Amino acid sequence: MKENILVYPVIVTECNDESGHYYGVSSPNIKGMVTDGKTIQEAVVHAEDAIATMIADEEYPAVQDPTKWELGDNDFIMWVTVNMAKWLNRYGKTVRRNISIPEGLNNWAKENKINVSQVTTKALREMQEA
Repeated sequence: MKENILVYPVIVTECNDESGHYYGVSSPNIKGMVTDGKTIQEAVVHAEDAIATMIADEEYPAVQDPTKWELGDNDFIMWVTVNMAKWLNRYGKTVRRNISIPEGLNNWAKENKINVSQVTTKALREMQEA
C-alpha cells in the first residue's frame, strides 16, 4: 500500500536575474521536477504540487540523502511534505500525454526550468473554469 504522507528533500536556489528575484526548486530525488515561486513559501507549495504530479502514477521514489548532493552558492536544502491522499482527491489520477510545442519554446522552457506539464495543466484548468 502506498503511503499517504511523503517527505522529500529539494534544492532551493535563490535567483536574481532578468526575471527578478525568485526561488527555483528542483530535486535529484524526483527526476525532471522543476518549479519556482516568488517567495520561499510559494516555491514550497509549488514543489509539493510538482512532486505529487510527477510521482502520482509511479512507485514512490525512496528518499535520497541530500547531504550527498552538490549545492551551488545560492542553493540550500528544504524538505517538502506531500499529502498524496489530499492531492489525489483534488486532482485524481494523472495521465501521460505527449504534446507538441515549437522547439524554440521547448528550449526556452528548459533554460528557464519551466515544468511544461504543470503549465499545461494550469492553463487547461483556467480554460475549464472560464
